[in-house]
Amino acid sequence: MARQVEEELWNDQITSATADLDAEPGPGDTIVPDAPPMTLAMVEALLDQRRNEVQIEPTLGRITALLDLLGNPQRSYPVILVAGTNGKSSTVRMIDALLARIGLRTGRFTSPHLQRVTERIAIDNHPIDDETYVRVYADIAPFVDMVDAGSAKAGGVPLSKFEILTAMAYSAFADAPVEVAVVEVGLGGTWDSTNVVDPHVAVITPIGMDHTDYLGDTLTAIAGQKAGIIKGETVAIVGPQQNDAMTAILRRTVQEDVAVARYGSEFTVLERSFAVGGQRLTLQGLGGVYEDVFLPLSGEHQAANAVTALAAVEAFFGAGAQRQLDVGAVQDGFASAASPGRLERVRSSPTILVDAAHNPHGATALAAALAAEFSFSRLVGVLAVLGDKDVRGVLEALSGSFDEVVVTRNSSRRSLPVADLAEIAVEVFGEDKVHTADRMDTAIAMAVDLAEQDVDDVSGTGVVITGSVVSAGDGRALAGLAPA
Repeated sequence: MARQVEEELWNDQITSATADLDAEPGPGDTIVPDAPPMTLAMVEALLDQRRNEVQIEPTLGRITALLDLLGNPQRSYPVILVAGTNGKSSTVRMIDALLARIGLRTGRFTSPHLQRVTERIAIDNHPIDDETYVRVYADIAPFVDMVDAGSAKAGGVPLSKFEILTAMAYSAFADAPVEVAVVEVGLGGTWDSTNVVDPHVAVITPIGMDHTDYLGDTLTAIAGQKAGIIKGETVAIVGPQQNDAMTAILRRTVQEDVAVARYGSEFTVLERSFAVGGQRLTLQGLGGVYEDVFLPLSGEHQAANAVTALAAVEAFFGAGAQRQLDVGAVQDGFASAASPGRLERVRSSPTILVDAAHNPHGATALAAALAAEFSFSRLVGVLAVLGDKDVRGVLEALSGSFDEVVVTRNSSRRSLPVADLAEIAVEVFGEDKVHTADRMDTAIAMAVDLAEQDVDDVSGTGVVITGSVVSAGDGRALAGLAPA
């Protein structure tokens, strides 16, 4: 299928190049020139014709068949696999930063991306470049066609975009080669295409209600799906959980007979204090206490993500009682950690923050962080939410955070229309607080004006762009920040 679409894209160029060839070819002449080189835009156009990551078909058959044809690259390095509802990307990035500081060559797979799809696959803490992304796709494309053909013959569906991206990541890591891969699960766990590995460490970050159409309409059902990454000889590291979710996860660890460590029991945050540009932590890890840890990320939830990441790295190296990691390496690793789009400052005076909160659980964490760690004299929200999310739940979680809000749409085709979002926002925030803008850039400019309106000192004012990963990415792009 991919090859057929490529041929159609090139057909006009080939026809033009051969239109005036009315003589027999001479030595060295060619009737049909070589196809033009693939570009990132061309690859994305091909992949965007496929099912996206929220359109799942619950089976690992297709991705398993594809990786079999590729020689099972995912078996050539150990994997730390991270599932959950919120905090996955931040935890993955912290694990990556710690492993890199300890001296390992790492691969990192996250989703979705904020600005460019190449962000999803990183080696040595840096996104791969366009050329590498295109090359990896070109290498696996013939095998994608083979799996699609086999699936069609059996009455199935083609590979999804996310399944192909997963195979690209596992292949790129093998080509590098990396010494360890840190992989974020896309949606759920049991049937997610990343879950074709037997992870050395399986991490479960906080679980909330999201993707209920696919994962179930109770916390127990959702947690059971996400706990599907716990299997084999893995060590399970479990971040903060509500009781129903923790029960479902622990039930899975018992079924699989694996070692487990839990936040608040085997590891925890002992102390947390505010610091310029982040927070200072004392962490109880699996191997002992780590003091004076500076984390350049705000929020109590990020402190919990940090100690969960620490426990995952300790478990990877086999740390236990009195077997600490090098404290200096841990301190350096956390100090270098970054989580773009997660309560990230992209401008000062007025302060503009972007945050990828896209469900009530994430929005609640954002609201708590804004209340506890920032002292804005006036704060305006810029809100754009995808239509398939719990829009009212997100807005209600943020109802006490903003003096005024500007509702708009982001660059996703799934973004809720402005009029529909405004109707819900008026019910949540009150009509006098809600403004509308048809475009994100216009919305940000309006929010800045509202934040600075009738104040003597704009340094105490702020704007928060949130409601979706896409909204956070749009905010970063409009601020001129490079993908990370």
